[in-house]
Amino acid sequence: MTAKLTGSARAAALAALTDWKEVPGRDAIQRSLKFADFNQAWGFMTRVALAAEKADHHPEWSNVYNRVDIVLSTHDAGGLSDKDVALARFIDSVA
Repeated sequence: MTAKLTGSARAAALAALTDWKEVPGRDAIQRSLKFADFNQAWGFMTRVALAAEKADHHPEWSNVYNRVDIVLSTHDAGGLSDKDVALARFIDSVA
């Protein structure tokens, strides 16, 4: 089971993820991205999906035309974990 981030480790992780916001009422982070068109948004989602499957850690997300909304939280940890931080960093690198 993955451990939930707490204390200074959580604070440091969140400070490094400047494009992500905490989700009110949940131990999760979220980011919204806007692309030029649906094709670019779908291509981005494909890259993230392949990385998420490889890591066995899947985002909560939605797509409407050129917008992708993502929420990350590790359900078996009961909140934010290193898995979320790693996936968020990957997402930032391909966004």
